[in-house]
Amino acid sequence: MSWNNQLKEKAKILFQRLGLYGILIICVLLFCFYLFFFQTPRNFKPDSTIKIEAGQSVYSVTREMTKEGIINSSFWLTNLIILTGGEHRVVAGYYLFQSPENLFTIAHRITHGKFGIVQIKVTIPEGLNVSEIADIYKQKFNLFDEEGFLSLAKPKEGYLFPETYFFIPTVTPAEVVTMMSTTFNQKIAPLEPALATSSHSLNEIITMASILEGEAKTVEDKKIVSGILWQRLADGVALGVDSTFKYINGKSSAELTAADLKTKSPYNTYLNRGLPPTPISNPGLESIEAALNPTITDYYYFLSDKEGNIHYAKTLKEHLANIKKYL
Repeated sequence: MSWNNQLKEKAKILFQRLGLYGILIICVLLFCFYLFFFQTPRNFKPDSTIKIEAGQSVYSVTREMTKEGIINSSFWLTNLIILTGGEHRVVAGYYLFQSPENLFTIAHRITHGKFGIVQIKVTIPEGLNVSEIADIYKQKFNLFDEEGFLSLAKPKEGYLFPETYFFIPTVTPAEVVTMMSTTFNQKIAPLEPALATSSHSLNEIITMASILEGEAKTVEDKKIVSGILWQRLADGVALGVDSTFKYINGKSSAELTAADLKTKSPYNTYLNRGLPPTPISNPGLESIEAALNPTITDYYYFLSDKEGNIHYAKTLKEHLANIKKYL
C-alpha cells in the first residue's frame, strides 16, 4: 500500500473515531441536559406547597424548593431563571406542585404567577387604616380571624403597604401582616438614602404621609400640603387637619361639627400641637415620597372644596375668603 493510501486510511479511521466521539459527547450532553433539567426528585412529595414572599430573591426561592424536594438542584433553576430574564419577575404567593415538574415548567410558573392553587385577589387601596383593611379581608375570607388580625396589625399602623395581594383561602392573619410588612420594606428600600439624611424620623415621615393621604389627591398637592404642614410643625403651630378625625370618630371633613373639633384625643390636631402619636392610615409610595420631599411655597393655609380641589392661601385673611367662596 502506497504512503498516500496509508495516509488516507489513517485519516478515514481518525474521522470515524472523531464521529464516534462526537456522537458520544452529544449523548453525554443530552443525558446531562435531561439529568439537570428534566429529571425530577425521587423524594418528591405529592401536593407540595411553597410560599414565595414578596421581594424574596431567586436564590432563596430555589434553595427552599430544593429543601422541600420540589427540585434536585437550586443551581440549575437559578441560572435558568436568570438566563431567561426572570430574576426580577418572580411572583409572590403560594404555589402547589401536585406532581413532579421539570425546571422549565417551574421557572415559567414562578415568573408568571401560575400558582396551581386557587388564590383570592385582595386589593388594599392607599390611605386605609387597619380597621378598614380588616373589613376587606373579612369580606374576602369567610373564616378570617378579624380580631386576630387587628391585634397584630394595630402596632404596625402605617407600615402595611397598600397593594394587590394573592392569598389562599386559609390564609392566617399572621401571614397577611407578614406579607404586607415585607412589601412595605421592599417598596421603601430605594428611599433609604433619603430617609437616612432626612431631619425627620421614619415614623414622622410615615405619619405625615398618612395625613397627606386624607388631605390631598394629586402628587403635586400632596407635596405642597406636605410643605405647609412641615412648616407649621417647625413654627410650633397646631396642624389643624381634618383627616385625623376619620381615625378618631370615622367622620369625613364634610361631616365634622364644631363639637367634633373639640373632641379630646391625642389625634385631634386642632387641640394638640405636633404630629399624632401614630400614623392614621397606611400610605402609598406617592404620599411617603411627598412627606420626604415637600414642595416649599409661601402658602400657609389650604382647604378642599366639594369637588376635592385644593385652594391655597398665604394669609389668614385669604384663607377666610377661600372658606367663604368655596365652602
